[in-house]
Amino acid sequence: MTPIRTLFARTLAAIAAIGMASSCAPVADQRPARAGMPAARTDAFVIAANPIAAEAGMAVLKRGGSAVDAAIAVQAMLSLVEPQSSGVGGGAFMTYFNAGTGGVEIFDGREVAPAGADPAMFMGADGKPLGYRDAVVSGRATGVPGAVAMLAMAHGEHGRLPWGTLFGDAERVATDGFTVTPRLGRFLGGSFPQLQVADARAYFGESDGTLADVGDTIRNPAYAAFLKRLAAEGPKALYAGPTAERIVARTTAGPLAGTMTMADLSAYRPVKRQALCRPYRVWKICVPPPPSSGVGLLQLFAMLERTDIAKRGPQDAQAWFLFAEASRLMYADRDRYVGDVPDVPVAGLLDPAYVASRAALIGERAGPAPAAGTPPGAPRLAMDRTLEPAGTSHFIVGDAAGNVVSMTTTVESIFGTGRMVDGFFLNNQMTDFSFSPTEPDGRPAANAVGAGKRPRSSMTPLILLDADGRFAGALGSAGGNAILAYVGKSLVAAADWGMPMQDALALPNLVARGPSFNGEVTKFSPDLLAALKARGVDLKPGQGEDSGLHGVMIRKGRVDGGFDPRREGVVLVLPAGQAR
Repeated sequence: MTPIRTLFARTLAAIAAIGMASSCAPVADQRPARAGMPAARTDAFVIAANPIAAEAGMAVLKRGGSAVDAAIAVQAMLSLVEPQSSGVGGGAFMTYFNAGTGGVEIFDGREVAPAGADPAMFMGADGKPLGYRDAVVSGRATGVPGAVAMLAMAHGEHGRLPWGTLFGDAERVATDGFTVTPRLGRFLGGSFPQLQVADARAYFGESDGTLADVGDTIRNPAYAAFLKRLAAEGPKALYAGPTAERIVARTTAGPLAGTMTMADLSAYRPVKRQALCRPYRVWKICVPPPPSSGVGLLQLFAMLERTDIAKRGPQDAQAWFLFAEASRLMYADRDRYVGDVPDVPVAGLLDPAYVASRAALIGERAGPAPAAGTPPGAPRLAMDRTLEPAGTSHFIVGDAAGNVVSMTTTVESIFGTGRMVDGFFLNNQMTDFSFSPTEPDGRPAANAVGAGKRPRSSMTPLILLDADGRFAGALGSAGGNAILAYVGKSLVAAADWGMPMQDALALPNLVARGPSFNGEVTKFSPDLLAALKARGVDLKPGQGEDSGLHGVMIRKGRVDGGFDPRREGVVLVLPAGQAR
């Protein structure tokens, strides 16, 4: 492949030409209009993990498109230029702020298990769970993709430009080629089992058998052709016809063939859900309900509100200790109770008396891994042992009318299963289920595999409202089960400590779950690490994909946006009045 850098350079130059403003007040001061009335015009913005994807969304906003219109363009481009993280072959959760009504809406595009899925499908002949490296590239690993159908549902309700006009930039870049960035190049140099799959090797491979490297150009005419059909035909381009036939063929091929059928694809439906919202200090946090883990994030903040963490700061070891211990308690409950089942004890997990009893377990020193509690209405379930990798992306879009999309999107682990159809990777989302449906004593796992079920997700795209119900911010991340910790840390920093969003996202990550305390050890000072160790928190280097945090707060009416410096993100702002 011949290196070309002009496309990426032009994108960066365009980014540099667009201003970004920020300041430090804690809440928004722009009210949405009353229901049925047009909202006041405001700055539009796009925050995403890849500059080319962000520019595709901004181009839609400049044409007068809505936040949902721009989100479609962003996802179409991410599927091409950040294929290790998300794509049209995966799923997503969208949390949407409707400026016209002041309401928060949830669009659930999580993948579903095929009708032929069996609770023991990830158990071997020896009665033990399959090895993860075998399962993740198998035909059984792919759930019915949901992102495209979900985006189409959201577009039907909140789109402004025609669906067919939203894919042109991604189609052009797929045809002309894009430059392998340092981050994509790092993953192509990794030892992931997906890169041994024939499809992935053919797509990324050089004539000498090596894989593409940083600066190389990748062209994807198959994806360009698919996008042309998707623009013309709508979602049926994926859920019926030749693309659907190819998805079935790839997922029912060995090793470990899956059971997906054309009927599974045609039957997929996204779900419009009620947002789960709870107060936190002077704000209200709104997140998706199960099978998302938003309830865990709300429980974490309900516990932290019973501590003095807000009076502390990022250089205070006690603040990090409180965060770590509250995180461990939250994860113990999340891992036990959250899944796609009808009896997740959401109200019980957030019950004030129960939250207070959990927060009271935070002592002066970290002890053994905390056990799950028994919230009101809790079913008798086993502790879940789901392995949840981190191939995910998050982005945020706000339009000129004040509508905002906070969307987390994924193909599950790096490059999904490594199997491709029409230029995009297929997800391995089924491995987000518990491999074992029961414990030795027979207790069922909340996150067990089941036909038509949606696997539990740590994706928690949130919307923050102020005390008057106005949009105050949005936040989300990639990172597998660490998403809750990444988002929690960042919201404490931005909201409680008043840090600019960019600084809040750049703070070191600390993930405390079960007996483990992981984090970016080299980013904490030696004195802080020593003080944490004295409290029983012996921090070790983390593992898995980097966080992919993106966030925004409206401070004194201005956009204070931030991107995760661990990725290649960008914040683009379009001043009010500059969109059509």
